[in-house]
Amino acid sequence: MPETQDAVENLVASVAMETGDLVANPGADPTNGLSAVEHRRRIAQYGYNEIPEKKPSPFLNFARKFSGPTAWMLEAVIVLSLVLGNYANVYIIVALLVLNAVLGFFLEQKASKAVDALRQRLRVNARVLRDGSWLVVPARDLVPGDIVRIRAGDFVPADLQVLDGKLAVDQSSLTGESLPMEKAPSSLLFSGSVIRSGEATGLVLLTGARTYYGKTTELVQFARPRLQAEEVTARVVKWLFVIVGLSLSAAFVVALVSGMHLVDILSLALVLLASAIPVALPAMFTITLALGSVELSRRGVLVTRLNAAEDAATMDTLCTDKTGTITTNRLTVTGILPGDGWSEADVILYGALASEAANHDPIDRAFLLTAEERGAPQDRYTRRSFIPFDPATRRTEAVVEKDGTTLRVAKGAIVAIAELTGTDPARLREQSGGWAEKGYRTLAVAAGAGDDPLSIVGIVAMQDLPRPDARHLVGELQKLGISVKMLTGDALPIAQETARQVGLAGTITGAEEFEKVKEADPARASALIEESAGFARVYPEDKYAIVRSLQAQGHIVGMTGDGINDAPSLRQAEVGIAVASATDVAKGAASVVLTGEGLENIVDLVLVGRMMHQRILTWIFNKVVKTFQVVVFVVVAFLLTGQFVISVFGVVLLLFVIDFVTLSLSTDNVRGSKHPDSWEITGLVRSSLVMGVLVVIESLLILNVGRGPFGLAATTSGLQSFAFAILFYFGIMTVFVVRERGHFWDSAPSIPLLLVSLADMGIVAVLLTMGVPGLVPIPPAATLTVIAMAAFFSFGINDTIKYLMLKRWW
Repeated sequence: MPETQDAVENLVASVAMETGDLVANPGADPTNGLSAVEHRRRIAQYGYNEIPEKKPSPFLNFARKFSGPTAWMLEAVIVLSLVLGNYANVYIIVALLVLNAVLGFFLEQKASKAVDALRQRLRVNARVLRDGSWLVVPARDLVPGDIVRIRAGDFVPADLQVLDGKLAVDQSSLTGESLPMEKAPSSLLFSGSVIRSGEATGLVLLTGARTYYGKTTELVQFARPRLQAEEVTARVVKWLFVIVGLSLSAAFVVALVSGMHLVDILSLALVLLASAIPVALPAMFTITLALGSVELSRRGVLVTRLNAAEDAATMDTLCTDKTGTITTNRLTVTGILPGDGWSEADVILYGALASEAANHDPIDRAFLLTAEERGAPQDRYTRRSFIPFDPATRRTEAVVEKDGTTLRVAKGAIVAIAELTGTDPARLREQSGGWAEKGYRTLAVAAGAGDDPLSIVGIVAMQDLPRPDARHLVGELQKLGISVKMLTGDALPIAQETARQVGLAGTITGAEEFEKVKEADPARASALIEESAGFARVYPEDKYAIVRSLQAQGHIVGMTGDGINDAPSLRQAEVGIAVASATDVAKGAASVVLTGEGLENIVDLVLVGRMMHQRILTWIFNKVVKTFQVVVFVVVAFLLTGQFVISVFGVVLLLFVIDFVTLSLSTDNVRGSKHPDSWEITGLVRSSLVMGVLVVIESLLILNVGRGPFGLAATTSGLQSFAFAILFYFGIMTVFVVRERGHFWDSAPSIPLLLVSLADMGIVAVLLTMGVPGLVPIPPAATLTVIAMAAFFSFGINDTIKYLMLKRWW
């Protein structure tokens, strides 16, 4: 992938020149390094070699809890209460507002601590030349102009220029390229890449946020996903406000015609506003997501942004990185073509003899592992000499001995081995059967006895194979209605072959074609992203743009990855998923981190997320039904009787005994959807209104029983207690109706939900019998009548209508 390499090197070189950090930098001394004094001066000038992390103020986070639709509605009720002089209501609602803020803040802080734990970075040390002596210092102390020594197995601690030595460098976490890049003097090395073989001295050019690694991390800072919970809360509040607004408008018109006082309407507005506030919705979101996150952690999935698990329920597109995510990020022998008179065993044996395990070279390792798996008799040979890979010769050579016979072996690029053996390279390529066209890495192996000329032993194809579970994962996600797209920095043939092996049907588009279409017709480029099964030779900014384009088209996007180059798109996606082998920056940018190898836990993430979605959806469904019931019931009763059938205290008490008690829905037994969920609030409200109309009619019938046989019409306070009982018991029973999309008996509620609801019903029955300030006692027979009639209407009539309605509309 030379174009990718050149583009990145040009980027680093241009930044380095802008800051004056090239080799010509005064004070860069390859013999003695920087002095201690000069090092301190450069620390002051450039800062430490680290990426600063931006953390929001906890005080600001807490203050934000008093802003937003829910908080504003509560604050409006407080103002109205002050105007009307209802100071007791002010105290109650202020306490409710503070309780909601404190609960949300502490749950989010707890989740934030989990994020911080996952973002702990490994302390990397570096060998640096200072005052003529080689020292081992923390990598954060490096400055431009430092001379460092790097060798096989090291992380590159900053952007460097090679002064002497030769290296093979793994840059897959930066550029997405799966094959190591060869580095010679004057080449650039990038912070975060890994030295696979060789040893060299380098000059530090760029550190901290100015490195290629740092520039990518800065892009992460600007990436922000949409927050579904905030959008849903705002839309629910909007619909509840519409319900209250329409009801108040009707009451206001009637009041003007009948000559009622404006103060009476304000009192009614206070009651209705208090009833409509979904004060427990943010807490329901937080608790459900927190419990779901605990469940996911048991399955090897760590959620680092609390709402990401719920976003996984609505995710309809998954953009996945190839190297290290779909594939193993390890070269494997996938094809062997022996030469005339040779066998496959000979090809592997001689290729392994021409390899060195200590170099950690991916090609050497592939030969050695294959030889070990096949039982090749390497131990029968004694090595006399070994020449490691050289970019100039593009091959490795070794001299081995067995039973007194000397054997020369070599392996390398087809052209290099053809030249060594005097063979026509075109013929070798033809024999390889199109491996190169499929993106396989093809090499030739040669051998010869003593001083005899070497001859071709065979040709080997290597590939970064897909993980064993990759094809299964893709199939499972597609069954769940999720479109999977592969994004990779590798060449188009490699991407196409990988897509074929894992079952990604559709076109794999090259980055060059995508760029041409984007420049000529941006609208067509968006359609191309939608249609393609993946993209090859993409840069980090391309991945980021693809995710944003999909989001602009209304998709909820997931993104998997493991490298620094994936970090911006991981942060931008609603569901950023870092695999177990991911770099620290990728894990920090992601909202989900897998702790086990492979990708099978993504299916767990989606299924658990969809169950969490159903629980939240049930709470909202119930809240809209209950709000419609309270608002319309109170307005109609007020217009019919001229009385407020429930007090502001009764409405606020309902918030506690229903809204907060139904938080136990976060533990309910539910079934996840087989398709991506959506927050289709309009359809939800439509269904809720039908249920609400039924409940209002039924509530008025029960209220009439209280006014007649029980004679409660004589006192407003007694009627208000009876109306409170109606609204409470209908509210609790409606929970058990709407929690199941089929009939209520199709699934059993969770034990916590059942026990809390029964306890709540018992406590309220005692309060209604004994009485408390603001709620006068009523006869136990009246309470039992409400319970019996509410149960009959809820489970005998409403459940059947709900089943038929949802079967048709949802």
